[in-house]
Formats: sequence, structure tokens, C-alpha cells
Amino acid sequence: MKTFFNLAIIILALSFTAFAQEDMKDKAKPTEQDKTAAIPSDSYLKRGEPIGSAKKVSLNKVLKDPSKYAGKTVRIEGVVVRSCKTEGCWAEVAENKDSKSVRVKMKGHAFFIPLQSAGAKARVEGTVQVKTLSKAEVDHMIEDDGAKFDTRNADGTVTEVSFEATGIELKKVTK
Repeated sequence: MKTFFNLAIIILALSFTAFAQEDMKDKAKPTEQDKTAAIPSDSYLKRGEPIGSAKKVSLNKVLKDPSKYAGKTVRIEGVVVRSCKTEGCWAEVAENKDSKSVRVKMKGHAFFIPLQSAGAKARVEGTVQVKTLSKAEVDHMIEDDGAKFDTRNADGTVTEVSFEATGIELKKVTK
């Protein structure tokens, strides 16, 4: 019986490992076209699912009372303050260059934006998330991405308002 139990545990552990590896294998990788696509000034560059009929909400309103919008699908608009310089898998979007920003992650790492997206006008549809990032996540984001956080908890964690995008549209701003 003990041998059977040990064998069952080993099989279970191997199954979880196989599923984890399968997950990583299926994770999308950006193409050179994803990374270098030109953002048009006369139309929108569209990535992910089409922007639908989700309620448009001011990003400043979301950031003022994030718990009211947590878990809800909404559409926000603003300007890309900065973006991922490796894959284009996230962006920071603010209502304007002088307001607070929110980190926008591309849902499921399934689509990407150009690496030079900073300054583009953005329309984003997705889900507002409020969660606590671990100290390790915070340190990684500061080190690798130059992330800035207004407040950090005593234990090094951060309560973050973020946005998981199902679709994003970018337009070059002309002066």
C-alpha cells in the first residue's frame, strides 16, 4: 500500500510538471513585426480582440475608486507613458501625461504592442484588477522595467491597480 501511495504521488507530481511545461510552451512570443510595427496617425493599430461595447470609464475615475471597478470589464482611453522594451507585453497608460498611470498587461501574453509605443494614444478594453504584488515581484519590476510605485508597504509588497487588456488600439499623436 505504501508503494502504491508513493507511486501515486510521483505520477501526480510528474503530471503537474508536464502541464506547467505545456503552459510555457504555448505562451506566445512576439514576432519582429509585433515589435517594430509602425503606429499610424490616421487610424488605429489594433492588437488582441476588437474593442467592443464595454462601458467607457475615465481612467482617473477608476484610479480614484478602484474597488468600484475591480473585476469589471471597461474601456479606458489615454496615452502610453511607457511600454515593455523587450516584448511589448505591457504598457503604462495615463489619461494624460501629467496624471497617474495604470499598468496594462496583455491578457494571457497572447498579443503584443510595438516596443516604441510611448506617446501613442491608446484605447484599451479589459478588466480592472486590484491585487497585492509580492516583494519579489515589486523588486523585479523595479529592476527590470524601471517601475515606480507611489507607496510600498512595510513588508516590501505593493497594492497595485492594473488592467488586463483583451484588446488595445494605438494611434500616433501628431502635433
